[in-house]
Amino acid sequence: MNWTLEVVPVPVSDMDRAKDFYAGKVGFKLDLDDQVAPGMRIIQLTPPGSRCSIAMLDGMPPFPGEKPMAPGTLQGLQICVTDIEAAREELVAKGVDVSPIRHVGATGWEEGKGDTWNSFMTFADPDGNGWVVQEAPSELSAR
Repeated sequence: MNWTLEVVPVPVSDMDRAKDFYAGKVGFKLDLDDQVAPGMRIIQLTPPGSRCSIAMLDGMPPFPGEKPMAPGTLQGLQICVTDIEAAREELVAKGVDVSPIRHVGATGWEEGKGDTWNSFMTFADPDGNGWVVQEAPSELSAR
């Protein structure tokens, strides 16, 4: 049996602002924006080429035993791209505040691209949820 990660909840304070950020600036595909029940709205978006989506929820009670996350507390979600320089240029052109490209070197984090699997950049959504972008050597289907 396969266990596939398909949806990650992202806590946001303003659903429409977050939707504009992820769809309009970051380029995620809008899959769903719907009132699933009275007072419950779900917005689901998927990064291009990914099988895993993010979901922003409003008015939905937490699952039993789950503690709700405050907006801006989700950190370290990681996306892979095959050309980190082009991805950075695209995000900057759309107004996203993106870190410089960095790699892990002999003294810790150093600016510039590293070797295979060792090039990263970061950005945050309007609430402060933090994302890491890593350069992969090829598309997932080719690995």
